[in-house]
Amino acid sequence: MGDPVSDGRVPDAAEGVAAPRGARTERGARTRTRLLEAAEQVFTELGYHDASIVKVAEAAGVAPGTFYLYFGGKQDIFDELVEDLNRRVRQAMADASSGGETRAEAERLGFEAFFRFTAEHPALYRVIRQAEFVSPRALRLHYERIVAGYVRGLEEAMARGEIATGDPEVLAWALMGVGEMIGRRWILCVRGDDAVHPARAGRATVTRTTT
Repeated sequence: MGDPVSDGRVPDAAEGVAAPRGARTERGARTRTRLLEAAEQVFTELGYHDASIVKVAEAAGVAPGTFYLYFGGKQDIFDELVEDLNRRVRQAMADASSGGETRAEAERLGFEAFFRFTAEHPALYRVIRQAEFVSPRALRLHYERIVAGYVRGLEEAMARGEIATGDPEVLAWALMGVGEMIGRRWILCVRGDDAVHPARAGRATVTRTTT
C-alpha cells in the first residue's frame, strides 16, 4: 500500500521533543509499552465500553495506580493505541514497499505487509472500528496520515509514467478500500486453521488492481 509512513511521524526525544508522559527512563518506556500492548489486547477482546483501567493494568502486570503515571485515563490510552497502531502499520508497509522496483511491485509488497500486520494485530480492525464511535478525531487522523503519504507516492509514480494519470487522492482511497475489505474478509470473518492468509489470498487481486 505504497509509502504511507512519510506523513504524521511522531518525533522522539532525540529530536528535541519531550518523551511521552512517564517514559523518561528506559524502565518507564518499557512499562508504557507494556500498557499499550495490554490495551491492544483488552480493547480488542472486550471493546471500549467493557474495558477498564483496572483490566488494562492487570494485563500489563502493573498496579492500577501506576497506569496514571503514563496515561490520563481510558480515553487517553485508547487514542494513543490508535496512533501507535497507525504508526506501526505505516512503518511496516513503507519498509516492505521500499523493496519494489516499480510502483506495481511496491504496491503489492505494501499490501502484503498490511495483510501480515492485520493478521498479527487484529486490533487494527477492531480498535479502529470502535474509534468511529468513541474517538472520531483519532479515526480521522488514522486515515489522513495513511492517505497523505500514499498520495505523494502515487503522484511520483504518475510523474514517472508508471501508472495512468488521475486523481491521486481518489486512487489512494480506492486502493485503501480494496486492502481494508480483503483484510476484513479474512481477519474478521474467517476462523480456524484452514483460513487462507490474506497476504496470499489478496495477492492476485492487488496485482490486477494496480496494473
